[in-house]
Amino acid sequence: MKKLFLPLATGVSLLAAHSVAFGSDPQQLLRATEPRVIEWRRHLHRNPELGNREFETAKYIERHLQSLGMETESGVAHTGVIGLLKGGKPGPTVALRADMDALPVTERTDVPFASNARSTYQGRDVGVMHACGHDTHVAMLMGAAEVLANLRDQLAGNVLFIFQPAEEGAPDGEEGGAELMLKEGLFKKYKPDVAFGQHVTSSLPAGVFGYRSGPLMAAADEFRITITGRQTHGSRPWGGVDPIVAAAQVVMGTQAIVSRQIDITKEPAVISYGRIDGGVRNNIIPDSVYLNGTIRNFDMDSRAEIFKRLKTTAELIAESSGAVAKVDILEGYPVTINNAELTQMALPVLRSVAGEKKVIEVPKITGAEDFSYFANAVPGFFYFLGITPQGEDPSKAPSNHSPLFYVEESALRQGTEALTLLTLDYMANYRKQ
Repeated sequence: MKKLFLPLATGVSLLAAHSVAFGSDPQQLLRATEPRVIEWRRHLHRNPELGNREFETAKYIERHLQSLGMETESGVAHTGVIGLLKGGKPGPTVALRADMDALPVTERTDVPFASNARSTYQGRDVGVMHACGHDTHVAMLMGAAEVLANLRDQLAGNVLFIFQPAEEGAPDGEEGGAELMLKEGLFKKYKPDVAFGQHVTSSLPAGVFGYRSGPLMAAADEFRITITGRQTHGSRPWGGVDPIVAAAQVVMGTQAIVSRQIDITKEPAVISYGRIDGGVRNNIIPDSVYLNGTIRNFDMDSRAEIFKRLKTTAELIAESSGAVAKVDILEGYPVTINNAELTQMALPVLRSVAGEKKVIEVPKITGAEDFSYFANAVPGFFYFLGITPQGEDPSKAPSNHSPLFYVEESALRQGTEALTLLTLDYMANYRKQ
């Protein structure tokens, strides 16, 4: 197996080591960039755009990358922007990713740069807000780009800056996000050796990093089941086939897939129903019932087994009552898996940024992330950065996707520094075999 890196000796100050190597001080560059990162973030927060519609956001990013003398590419996966920073020395290519899209959420914070933007989502007029912190991701990556561009002559390798649209999902009927970027040949063209990504979270105090080796975030898949019976009067159910009773049996029966048929000592899994729709009147048994839900799990083999068993279970339960079940599974984001070796390389970097006690292992998260596509293509490391103000209880803070989602901006310095040092440290310790 190819070694991704040679570990640094313990006790080495990473910034001090890189200052000697570069003949300049990355810390000084980071300090100079910090107010600009906050300025960029506030501009982006005030001007959010939904997935695959990040037109002005893309222009804003591309202008910045071009001002740093980078080669850029726009219109990737609709609105994505790519910047390539070529170092002065040979070495690996490190991919750094930030997502750009906002959410159909009407902001309710009282910050002076709050969003008043509106757009159309699924045919409805909606407010638009960076309620998941993607504005901070873009700003921090723009900051890392500025610092690294100032060190280009000494860089032992290249940096691929990926500003990705539609992480929250493409509009109905469209493709998008990381999957489409790869489908269009992003990694075939630029050939990165590794990929790093970060995500702010209200579940951690500001400046605290959360990590986990191996499976970190779940695969997220949608299923749709239509159970067709035969309509009849509610007073004589024997005159037809009741799809409502069949649907109830399917809901209960499919719960046994996780509780009795999947080895959850390997990795946990969840099958949840979020919608049941059938019938129009109390005394009419309808022709059909529609079920809609989600599957979450942390193992790709278990995922395939759940797909198969869900289909078989629903079809046979419906058949036993004389009904017919049509099962459609829409595969979503795969499991986000952190490369174990890359995780071990990254931990000293995060600790050098935040301090030993502010880098903590977090439990598995049943939410999903399309950074998973990048981490399936090359070794990847994805981590969290806390943004809840000190003194506040993160368990009570408005969560990501809330209209009250709030970012303690002092944490952005640490996120920018982490992206910068992860890149420098990987390049400094990389040995191709």
